[in-house]
Amino acid sequence: MNSNFEMPPKKLAFLTYLGGVVTAVAAIAGLEMLSGNLDQKTAKKPAPTTTTDTSPAQSNPAQSKPNAKHEQPDSRSIKFPGTRVSKQEIARTQTPYIPVHIGKLTADEAAVAKKAWRYFETNINPETGLVNSVDQFASVTLWDQSAAMAAVVSAKELDLISEQEFKQTMGKMLTTLAKLELYNGELPNKVYNSQTLIPVNYGQLDQRAEIGWSAIDLGRMALWLKIIAAKYPAFESQTKAVWESWDVKRLTKDGQMYGTSVKDGQEQYNQEGRLGYEDYAAYGLKLWGLNVDKALDYDNKSAFVELYGESIPFDVRDRENSEANNYVLSEPFFLDGIETGFKALPKAYADRMLAAQEARYKATQQLTALTEDNLDRAPYFVYNTLYVNGKPWATISDTGENYNHLRFVSTKAAIGWHILYDTDYTRKLFSFVQEKVSSEKGWYSGFYETLGQPNAVLTANNNGIILQCFLFKKVGQPLTVWAGVSEPGA
Repeated sequence: MNSNFEMPPKKLAFLTYLGGVVTAVAAIAGLEMLSGNLDQKTAKKPAPTTTTDTSPAQSNPAQSKPNAKHEQPDSRSIKFPGTRVSKQEIARTQTPYIPVHIGKLTADEAAVAKKAWRYFETNINPETGLVNSVDQFASVTLWDQSAAMAAVVSAKELDLISEQEFKQTMGKMLTTLAKLELYNGELPNKVYNSQTLIPVNYGQLDQRAEIGWSAIDLGRMALWLKIIAAKYPAFESQTKAVWESWDVKRLTKDGQMYGTSVKDGQEQYNQEGRLGYEDYAAYGLKLWGLNVDKALDYDNKSAFVELYGESIPFDVRDRENSEANNYVLSEPFFLDGIETGFKALPKAYADRMLAAQEARYKATQQLTALTEDNLDRAPYFVYNTLYVNGKPWATISDTGENYNHLRFVSTKAAIGWHILYDTDYTRKLFSFVQEKVSSEKGWYSGFYETLGQPNAVLTANNNGIILQCFLFKKVGQPLTVWAGVSEPGA
């Protein structure tokens, strides 16, 4: 730990929800409900053979878990300490970032983008403009609605929808966001019924419930509001109306981000975020003038560990010393590159993240592109990590239970890394997911290493990220640069 890092009080350090966790819990509830419905129908109609059974009974904790592939080489791959990223290494990173992968989409890329848009064709609720986080389940978080907004912008620019459809859809989304019923009259609830707009708890879509807000989710929304306002001036007043409808003063405190949760009827106000998502979301809040200096201070909270010979950064605040998991995974790093050109985190960090995953492939011949995502079976959401809480290459639930046998190549991570770097390795990733995880309604979340089959779940976040990756490739600039977003005081 850097001696200048100030550890938050333990009672405030619990990370209630992080980036995809809000999505996770909503998706878990959705999948459990859908699984229950399937179970009730099996006597009348067999489950489809084209998708994986999502019944919780398939993953009974009492049943023994299969051994994960590559457990032994993975466990031996770790070495402490890793080599720290130097100031010279950071200085060698191009600023502003110039994408490797630029220009008109190939036929394959255009086909992938078109299929990703299919998810939204059937999951945008026309009355509200909000998008189901999980296919055909009327629950949405602000993280996933941000992915949907990115998808709509991308669909317009990739000529998947008309100008009129873009204006109607985006206008409806922004109108709805500006009138959401807020938690405690302050900030958006963590989850809403995407059809009725009722603030709800997870899986209880007909019962109004205020359960707190996620600063991580709102940071991503803040960034996309800025992109839309800058690129499409006709929507500037609506994006401001969304932001101004929120009482944002409680989102930050002493330069850090804070979220709330409700336990036994009592509100808990907690510091939110760990290296990666914390920095990515904080940059979105910075664009609106909030003080997030500590949240953006990546150097003061970073240590390094060597995996398969490649040193990667991790957050010194782990589950043991802060009650929060310090997940190291791909998504915040490639999103930062695609959306901001590495304004939140150094490109050198992303370089190392990809290098470590490629090193694992070279050692095991297992294609590796890891991040958090939904599952088509219990526990319905996991964090596929490079490193977490002292363990290398661990796949865990938010409670820390091991699910290494459910590790999978992530579709959004494979495509995100490919569009950013376009190397021999990322081309292998891109070809692999094209072949393995297609469906008629979009792209599945990934392909299981051990089970050797698709992780057959469809989500807004996965398909939205895929679309914005191809927008990045087409325009040849980080999306905030392309849109003309400026930082406060610039």
